[in-house]
Parts: sequence; structure tokens; C-alpha cells
Amino acid sequence: MKNKIKIYLVDDHHLFREGLAFLLSNSDDLFTVFEAINGKDLLMNIQKNIPDIILMDIEMPEMNGIEATREVLKKYADVKIIALSMYGNENYYYEMIEAGAKGFLLKNSKFEDVKRAIVEVLDGNNYFSPEILDAIIKNLNKQKKKDCNELTERETEILYHICKGFSNQEMADLLFISKRTVDKHRENLLLKTQAKNTAGLVMYAIKNKIVEV
Repeated sequence: MKNKIKIYLVDDHHLFREGLAFLLSNSDDLFTVFEAINGKDLLMNIQKNIPDIILMDIEMPEMNGIEATREVLKKYADVKIIALSMYGNENYYYEMIEAGAKGFLLKNSKFEDVKRAIVEVLDGNNYFSPEILDAIIKNLNKQKKKDCNELTERETEILYHICKGFSNQEMADLLFISKRTVDKHRENLLLKTQAKNTAGLVMYAIKNKIVEV
């Protein structure tokens, strides 16, 4: 890789931030890392080193990750943001997605998963730590009565069941349709939502309130 990926790591927990910054900085000479202790600190200094990607803690003093994400993307729309999440942060998922976050990374993730998340998001994909995706699926409450205007009723139903973790065959059996029909609906969903994977479909469903978390 010719140019190093510039990363801003924003977190008020010094030991976590400094440890992750050390790992990134010493990872195959791929990353240049800058640090901020909260959203306010980030906004004061980001113009000096505009990053490719930001790893953004959600709960921080002075300015939290949700507000900071909104402010950053107003000025630097091309910057990609991954939320750093803890178990129990489900209430923040919608707000972070609405603010513009492209992924969610659990704070106790393995370092290889951190690198994978960075690569996926920079490639234009969405990313959830597997544990977070599992938690979202388990905690989905109900389907919203108001469907997204872009999707048909059947596509909305398929999307809901995708978010619940059903396979195409399981959806076919449940809805009394052929697997080929489900395959086509999934293909249409990817096209209409411009999602590239299941994580992208989940992001779309949460953002458009097709599912609740």
C-alpha cells in the first residue's frame, strides 16, 4: 500500500486509546494515527490532519460521538466513521447511523477485527462486529407499521427477516414461497438500498425504522 491510511482515534479512556493507537501505528506500517480525547478535541484539531477514517467512541464528555460525527461530516463528507461501541449501547445505534457512521466495532474486539473493519469501511461497505450484529438481531423488538416507501411490502418483510438472522431457505419455508423468489428479493433489496452485504441491509433497516433495536 503506497500511502498510509490516516486514522483518528477518538476516545476519552486513555489506556484504551493509547493501546489501540500503539497497535495501529505498529501494524505493518499501514496506518498513521492521530488521537483526540473527545469530540470537541477532534474538531479543534482535525483540520491539521484530515483522516481517511475515524474510530469514534460514542459516550464522551464535552462532546459525544454522535454530535461529533454530525459535525465532522458537515465539513468532511468523505471521511468514514466507525463507532466504538460497548455492550448495552443499542440505544445509540440509530442515532449514530443517522449521524453518518458506517460501522460499529466492539471495544473488546480482536485487533484483526479492527483492521478488517477499517478495510471494509474504506472499501465502501458497512461493518458490524459479529457480536454487535448478533445482539441487534436478538434485541429486535418488532416491525414498524410504516414501511419504507422505496420497498414493496414483500421486500420489507424479507428485510425484516434478514435482520432477524433468517437464511434464504428459512424465509422461503416461513413465507411459503420458493427460495429462488427469496434470492430475487434479496438481490432487489441490495440494489434498492445500495447495500453491499447483510450489515448494510441492517444499517438501512435501522435508519429507516423498518426495525427497532
